[in-house]
Amino acid sequence: MTDINVDLNKTSSDNSAPTSDLRSHQHPLIQKMAEAIEASWHKYLDLSPYQIPEGLGYVEGKLEGERLVIENVCYQTPQFRKLHLELAQVGNNLDILHCVMFPRPEYGLPILGADLVGSKKGGISAAIIDLSPVTLDRTLPDVYTQKLQELPPHSFSQVRAVPEWGDIFSPFCLFIRPGLEEEEQFLARVNQYLAIHCTQASQSQPEATGTYLPGQQYYCHKQQQNDKTRRVLEKAFGQEWAENYMTQMLFDV
Repeated sequence: MTDINVDLNKTSSDNSAPTSDLRSHQHPLIQKMAEAIEASWHKYLDLSPYQIPEGLGYVEGKLEGERLVIENVCYQTPQFRKLHLELAQVGNNLDILHCVMFPRPEYGLPILGADLVGSKKGGISAAIIDLSPVTLDRTLPDVYTQKLQELPPHSFSQVRAVPEWGDIFSPFCLFIRPGLEEEEQFLARVNQYLAIHCTQASQSQPEATGTYLPGQQYYCHKQQQNDKTRRVLEKAFGQEWAENYMTQMLFDV
């Protein structure tokens, strides 16, 4: 195992803000998107604390000689078992935002997932936002399809292909490499997805307990196959720690 320093004094087990100023050192779009996500959560949802697994709220390590920092902030609501916002940075070369909104399994809500990868020097290399269905037929609720179809059309110069395991994504998945002039357009689309999702969630009613658990399990199983994320974590913290983080923090069921 390579050098790892888990700072338990900075581990967040409640709904407080990150304990360092990591966000202020990241790419401006990551800063804006993190603020937009948290603003939507506070505006539309009834937030309460979420217990982050011990030692996983704030983590420091080394990746190829560069300092790696990971910060996690989580909440829960009556409709969502976990709202997760992760920020990470590797030296001055890599900034990451990762967000997933996991519904409680008795709610027929899709899973909102969003990621940004880039750096201040090199710009944003990957930006993704989607509302992934959790039904057995892999379709979104009709109201979501209608609302998403009503959004203004968008045009991005560099559309990226989803990975081979990406059958979890919906037809409305937006996966791009935005140019500098396209960053605000992507952020606007993220805000639109958040508004639709949070509004529908606040109006939704539970069904039978665990009805949509298989859909969430499938989503997490597929996301755990993301080799790029796993390789970075293994290289920095070792295989056992990476497996625990992938299955207990990022994509737990």
